[in-house]
Amino acid sequence: MPPTHIRFDWAIKKLLRNKANYGVLAGFLSELLKKTIAIQSILESESNQQDEADKLNRVDILAENDQGELILIEVQNSTEQDYFHRMLYGTSRLITDFLEKGEAYGKVKKVYSVNIVYFSLGQGDDYIYQGRLDFLGLHLEDRLGLSINQRKLFNIQEVYEIFPEYYVIKVNNFNEVAKDTLDEWIYFLKKSQIKEEFTAQGLAEAKENLLVDSLSEEERANYLRFMENRRYEISLIESSRSEVHL
Repeated sequence: MPPTHIRFDWAIKKLLRNKANYGVLAGFLSELLKKTIAIQSILESESNQQDEADKLNRVDILAENDQGELILIEVQNSTEQDYFHRMLYGTSRLITDFLEKGEAYGKVKKVYSVNIVYFSLGQGDDYIYQGRLDFLGLHLEDRLGLSINQRKLFNIQEVYEIFPEYYVIKVNNFNEVAKDTLDEWIYFLKKSQIKEEFTAQGLAEAKENLLVDSLSEEERANYLRFMENRRYEISLIESSRSEVHL
């Protein structure tokens, strides 16, 4: 059995903010977004939680790539009925926070919202969903596109490239059969294990840097406490559900 690695949400809180580990995050995003991602910096976001006493339910990390695009990654462990609304709020907040007062609207940054959820969000049996905005004609059923001048001015080809783009990974729906390199990452998100044959971008770095056994004594103690608290939280949720069905 492959060795156990650190859970991705704890790695986000503690390890992936370090420049030495940007390759792990960049590899995951490159596989998901199907383009080469280079992390320029990790920015502070509204819900960063660093204290051990913080709620374990939600963690996030905000990255800026070398194209100036913003990528918000959120991990949600427990059921949240208004999670779709929170996704919308998160991207809207980023757009307004990173547009300087008096700047032209053309300076709005592209935002990617990557959501890793460990609960049954909405209805849908797939484990990876992509959401982006297109404008379709109600009468002619054509797509509203950019003019030649707009393409040159903003250096993009499609309208959807302006608007936030959403990804939802429903980890629990994954059947643990990795058919491609993105699936290898989903396997890691679900099992915290990396098989020898995996070749996805970033996993080699994760395999080396995210081993539980490689943590310092203090970090290991903090991580084990995090996992125990998480197990306790899951137990409380499951007990509550059982009482509802009695």
